[in-house]
Amino acid sequence: MFNKRTAFLFLFISLLLLSYSGFTQIKISAIQIEGNAKTKSYIIARELPYRVGDVVANDSLSLLNIIAQQQLFNTALFLEVVVEANNVDSASVAIHIKVKERWYFFPIPYFRWVDRNFSEWWTVNHRSLDRVNYGLNLKQANATGNNDKLTLGFITGYTHQTIVKYQFPYFDKKLKYGLGVSWLSFSQKEINNETLNDKQVFYKTIGVIQKGYRGSASLLYRPNLFERHSMQLGVGENEISDSALLNQPRLLPNFKKSFSYADLTLSFTKVKFNYNAYPSNGASTEIAVYQRFSAASNLTSFQFRQVYVHPFTKSRFVLLESNSVAKFLPNQNYLDSKLMGYGNMQMNGLEYYVIDGNAASLLRAQIHQSLGAVRTKSVLSQKYFPEIKFQIWLKAFSNLGYVYSEHPNNSSKLSNTLLKTVGVGIDITGMYDFVLKIDYSVNQLGDKGVYLHGGVNF
Repeated sequence: MFNKRTAFLFLFISLLLLSYSGFTQIKISAIQIEGNAKTKSYIIARELPYRVGDVVANDSLSLLNIIAQQQLFNTALFLEVVVEANNVDSASVAIHIKVKERWYFFPIPYFRWVDRNFSEWWTVNHRSLDRVNYGLNLKQANATGNNDKLTLGFITGYTHQTIVKYQFPYFDKKLKYGLGVSWLSFSQKEINNETLNDKQVFYKTIGVIQKGYRGSASLLYRPNLFERHSMQLGVGENEISDSALLNQPRLLPNFKKSFSYADLTLSFTKVKFNYNAYPSNGASTEIAVYQRFSAASNLTSFQFRQVYVHPFTKSRFVLLESNSVAKFLPNQNYLDSKLMGYGNMQMNGLEYYVIDGNAASLLRAQIHQSLGAVRTKSVLSQKYFPEIKFQIWLKAFSNLGYVYSEHPNNSSKLSNTLLKTVGVGIDITGMYDFVLKIDYSVNQLGDKGVYLHGGVNF
């Protein structure tokens, strides 16, 4: 009996000590960073969920290291990130971070269709080179090692554009406030002047039909790893030709040849994905409020978007998205009424359609299954373009949407009605945030087709 009681007591004490050990704490005694030839060390430290001197639960350290690795990779500064904890003694660890930097300077020949998506340019507009912008885009990421971005664009073709953008993410000692400025001037000989049968109609002239400019300045605030706030002030002007005004008197918000404005955009984002370019785990929330100030035509709009990604296994996950926009339109001008089919308000299977209105919502559900990876040897720089790995995903998806229009176009079949699409697709992801999506979709009108989406994030 004594032996049994002793054994039971020994087992109880062992289990108690084992459970207690999971709550022991450990100190971060040092953070060592290797491989950042250009990136400032404090920019890397800004992305970490711990600091030197922090005391953390021993069983949470592995999770914190994973968060650190994901945050650093999502800066788009590095090709590879390794985060490890090395024991210094029983009560402290040193964090060792090894990064491999990307190629930051891209003098890219610019060639891009002006249509809303590749499929519309390729199929509807027959790959017309008249509907292409080309030129030179000079992009310098991490310009001073502070994760700042500089873009200079000189574009011709369908639209003549001059683009200057610069964003400096942090200017204070606590690395919470940043600034951004941008300038765009443009002129073109063709405009989208109306919607007919839920499709864009264009009007083209020999001379310049529209020109204008837009400048903006932004104040950025990042209080923690995942949240960002932005306040942007902008000014701009659009001017159209006499023939454009005669062809579509309601094109601009004030129904005149020239429209000048100032605007204010307030936005909030909370993004917590394992990989921003193609998340397989995590969630995000985006809120934006826009106010245009003009003596002729004010405009207020709101947007709320949420994405939730849940993994079932390492090779399978589900993605759910909701996205809603509401506009308080000052009048029935064409420019302000554009809604579904633009920006991130696009539904798979309705690539060839646009829907005008006052408010819109869409729901997206997707399930993804990994088909494995393919590796190829790079013929480019081994330093910045090492062995190239492509991950291949099979997916099935369904979309629901609705566009409310107070004054629907008589030719519209899609406004004020439930929108439904389904399909399957193949997604291919690679280095430098490359994502190519090949979808086969069917919509409620019975249209079927293969659609392409994607690109590279430089």
